Amino acid sequence: MIKTKIVSSLEKAMLEDRLERFTPLEKISVLRGERLSFQILHTFEFDTSSSPYARNIAYAKLTANGELAKYATFREVGNVPVERPTLEKAVNDDDYISKRPGLFPDILRPLRGGDIVCCTPFLLMSVWVEIDIPEDIAAGEYAINIHLETEDKGTSDSSITVEIIDAVLPKEDIYLTQWFHCDSLAEYYNVEVWSERHWEIIENFARVATRNGINMLITPVFTLPLDTAIGGERLTSQLVGVKKDNGVYSFDFTLLDRWVAMCDRVGIKYFEISHLFTQWGAKHAPKVMATVDGEYKRIFGWDTDAVGPEYKEFLRAFLKELIAHMKKNGNDKRCFFHISDEPHFEHVENYRAAKEMIADIIEGYPLMDAMSNYDFWKLGLMNTPVPSCNKIKPFLEANVPNLWTYYCCSQFDKVSNRFIAMTSARNRSIGFQIYKYGIVGFLQWGYNFYSNWHSVNPINPYLVQDGDGWVSPGDAFSVYPDRNGEALESLRIIVFHEALQDIKAMKLLEKLTDKATVVKLIDEAIGTNVTFDTCAKNANQILSLRAKVNELIKANI
Repeated sequence: MIKTKIVSSLEKAMLEDRLERFTPLEKISVLRGERLSFQILHTFEFDTSSSPYARNIAYAKLTANGELAKYATFREVGNVPVERPTLEKAVNDDDYISKRPGLFPDILRPLRGGDIVCCTPFLLMSVWVEIDIPEDIAAGEYAINIHLETEDKGTSDSSITVEIIDAVLPKEDIYLTQWFHCDSLAEYYNVEVWSERHWEIIENFARVATRNGINMLITPVFTLPLDTAIGGERLTSQLVGVKKDNGVYSFDFTLLDRWVAMCDRVGIKYFEISHLFTQWGAKHAPKVMATVDGEYKRIFGWDTDAVGPEYKEFLRAFLKELIAHMKKNGNDKRCFFHISDEPHFEHVENYRAAKEMIADIIEGYPLMDAMSNYDFWKLGLMNTPVPSCNKIKPFLEANVPNLWTYYCCSQFDKVSNRFIAMTSARNRSIGFQIYKYGIVGFLQWGYNFYSNWHSVNPINPYLVQDGDGWVSPGDAFSVYPDRNGEALESLRIIVFHEALQDIKAMKLLEKLTDKATVVKLIDEAIGTNVTFDTCAKNANQILSLRAKVNELIKANI
């Protein structure tokens, strides 16, 4: 016998869970042009006493009925092995679905044959349903019925009513970047960097990124000087060709132009120029490969003084040519620049010296870095600060303009994050936090980082989600590499996209009423004065908040 229940996208069902534990989702409202997700939990049971043989598996055919069925896609929620669900420092944090090692729901995979659901007896599993609501669909209530039928004619039906509000979800986005690691794709798929196959895979992954709200792509003009052991190297993935003949530099932007064209095809709006100095202090130059008097070799790297005369000469020549080239093609205003990732206050003088080398050249362009020390920011060394969400308070109190935020492995206490073992409600909480405090951009470092600590060795993301014990599982990547070179989404990236949709809906309601009205809804739904330390404790708080936002939009259009 097969049993099913429709629940929200914010539930995470472990294999050993019981269906009865979950609250059914019977009705939900959305705006036109919104992407709606929910889940069909299913379990297959039979009377073991009536059969001499245990059934190992069953298959059920899925059919959907209703006007919205033609806009729906279905995927199975796959489970991944997690050895260490939390960092040791998070032992007192209760917003995890489990802290025990085990199999956790995360990866979204196509159904077998497009409509066959695999059912393992006495385990609770899930089908992820996604409906892209057309912008031109008529407002009103729509019922959708999901029918599962096993080969022995066991059946189960679940239904949900979707109310479509007569308003279109706004197009306006915040800036969003998740660092895109081209070298990880080359290593995982064993293809040559910038080969035709590599480009195909890059575009596949970039298209999935934009589908989930990412509108800025880190652009490796030189190999990313990120998460690299001192003295070590990441696989060369450098878009800009460099030559030095008779002491004179010249630059080839052919691959960069191809990158821009690829970004345009998939919908990337902004180019995040890779960091011009090494991480955690700006002490050295990134790895730069060049052809020098006919010999191809590394000319800068860990052995290069960041502010030495040789690198200064090179960097100034390069940036002038880069900006001129991008300006010629009308793309320079799409560029954001970096000095060094996550500098601390003790690195101020290094950072200052590095910036002063090129300040006149990048004047008028956004200079952004992940940097969480407010005293550092007050020195005026960058115009686009990106503090972490657990250290953003002094920036908010000072009304710092053009404020971004980020999270990574260190943001595990109270604040939102998207670790595999965390609740989805905590993941989606970033939406109402970003809206309330007027944050303009968000950065997360791991879209597809398939390596271990300091990029010493690649990892298998299907077996290792924590970089070989380095970070919390789920921190390093949000998509999985499929066999065919496509990116398979995690449920975490989908839930984060729902947070982005919440922001857009709240901004629409603000235009129809005022910001105070929306903030009041947020605080009442969560039950306190919401800060970045305040996350929803359960799915119902977020579902209730979004339902009330939609109700007020409906009442005011």
